[in-house]
Amino acid sequence: MYSLLLAVIYAAFISLGLPDSLLGSSWPVMQQEFGVPVSFAGIVFMIIAIGTVVASLLSDRLTRRFGAGKVTAASVLMTGIALLGFSLTEVFPLLCLWAIPYGLGAGAVDAALNNYVALHYTSRHMSWLHCFWGIGASVGPYIISACLSGGWGWKGGYRIISVLQLILTILLFLSLPLWKQAAGAEAAGAESPAPEKALGLLQVLRIPGVPLILTAFFCSCSMSQTCILWASSYLVRQRQVDETTAASFASLFLAGVTFGRFLSGFISEKLGDQRMIRMGILTVIGGLSLVALPIEFDGLALAGLVVAGLGCAPIYPSIIHSAPGNFGKEASQAVIGVQMAAAYIGTALSPPLFGVIASRIHIGLFPFFALFFAFMVLLMTELLNRTVAKRKAAGLKDLP
Repeated sequence: MYSLLLAVIYAAFISLGLPDSLLGSSWPVMQQEFGVPVSFAGIVFMIIAIGTVVASLLSDRLTRRFGAGKVTAASVLMTGIALLGFSLTEVFPLLCLWAIPYGLGAGAVDAALNNYVALHYTSRHMSWLHCFWGIGASVGPYIISACLSGGWGWKGGYRIISVLQLILTILLFLSLPLWKQAAGAEAAGAESPAPEKALGLLQVLRIPGVPLILTAFFCSCSMSQTCILWASSYLVRQRQVDETTAASFASLFLAGVTFGRFLSGFISEKLGDQRMIRMGILTVIGGLSLVALPIEFDGLALAGLVVAGLGCAPIYPSIIHSAPGNFGKEASQAVIGVQMAAAYIGTALSPPLFGVIASRIHIGLFPFFALFFAFMVLLMTELLNRTVAKRKAAGLKDLP
């Protein structure tokens, strides 16, 4: 039962990644077709981001009421319909309208799936599942590229991915009995039933250590998304690396994240979440330090981006997987939902903030901007480890 359900969840994580990189890869063509400024991509991106934050904050209430299986299936359905809406849109305002269910669906499924895996599966699967997300995120732009070169246009790419999402929706609805069986087995083996009432945001924030992990998650996603968006521009404008080489190594940052998560699956159970997070962030700091070195030889900076990508790999899945152990199974869905909201806020705000810094001050500050967030992740997670250890040693409850 758990193995068959796990296969469905793996497929869901690929599907989760498919839409994430579509807007960036298709916007140059979309922008011309809609006749709007290039900057209008930020409007669509922010609407999607707001939707994901709202859905993440509501995930505890939705999952307790409907169950993780139904929330996942309905969210993927919503995302698939939104993508189909994108492909049928002729004017920009309608694109913004379809971005609302796009964001709501993505946020709900992300929080529900991550918590379910954290509760029911080992850290190895959490790493590999996020690796599969990376595969999905990488495949999306290739589908758009193939459709553009094949004459189907960006709309054809969105339709293909929409169909894939809708096929997965059918699979998820067919798998609902598996989710119910797993929930029944979990309830039968539980020492005490989980509280039916969802935790509010203020209640979650009062749980010892939650503000620390929210700050860490915000900083981690700020750091990685800033690297994804600005690494290539930094290499070209600051180090005069040619555009092709810069783009290749900037993309290797994401490849490093995906491959690193595959490797992490083999060692995460042996080392544990705390060590994986610590090892990952120290590797990131080492990689970004190579990028920041004021030497003319660009090879170290290029290698540093790959190393930083490898270091980022275990941080995100390990933070999520550690939530039930740090804050209790009863509170994990609420905590993970708020964590996802913090992640989306960091992803939405920090890269544009560095854009302002690059234009007003200097793009050469890129590695130091990213290093600031990296050190903050290290500080917050180490403080969290001490907080959790003290609370458990004192025998305190997880809930406020």
